[in-house]
Amino acid sequence: MTANEWQIVWFTAWVSALSTLLILPFGLATAWLLARKDWPGKSICETLVALPLVMPPVATGLILLKLLGRRGPIGSFLHDTLGLDVVFTWRAVLIALGVMSFPLLVRSARVAFEEVNPRLEQIARTLGAGEWRVFLTITAPLAARGIAAGLLLAFARALGEFGATIMVAGNIPGQTSTLSLAIFQSVELGEDEHALGLLAVSTGLAFLAVWVSEYLFRHRRRA
Repeated sequence: MTANEWQIVWFTAWVSALSTLLILPFGLATAWLLARKDWPGKSICETLVALPLVMPPVATGLILLKLLGRRGPIGSFLHDTLGLDVVFTWRAVLIALGVMSFPLLVRSARVAFEEVNPRLEQIARTLGAGEWRVFLTITAPLAARGIAAGLLLAFARALGEFGATIMVAGNIPGQTSTLSLAIFQSVELGEDEHALGLLAVSTGLAFLAVWVSEYLFRHRRRA
């Protein structure tokens, strides 16, 4: 592989990992609320969380483009107050990957939280433990394998993201070009050998992430 190809692989790997880490606290909070609490509008929240899984990725990308562009409510605020541009930068890639992988993390973590026996949490509360301590010492450790599996699935989804990314970040060589975008461009240009090399790397990374995730799921069921 050429230096340019390795740069694409490295950029995709680190931005996917960073997006997964950034959505972790929000994903865990959302999953816990959906698993443990009932409130008005919960079904609407569940629907909104799941939308990126069923909507065309380019549609999600268009929504992000309208929100994060200089004329959008979020983009204009960031540009005017902080001098930051999001659209067509690596930040747009980061946000697109996080939005598209968020539902997988929430779904996996929610199932893991629901499998934790509430009686164990209640016993800890009767012994004087606060909600944070209950979560950190009881809920999170017992749901750890499911959370880890969700993180790996989210990472794998981020690695393969295409539609939303190309809408909000474009395909700028050396700046926003990910594995999926580079493969698409190589095929368009007739550079099949280049595309196959990137495809092999992309498939290998995704296979490893999904394999470890499935291993954790199976191990959790046996436990």
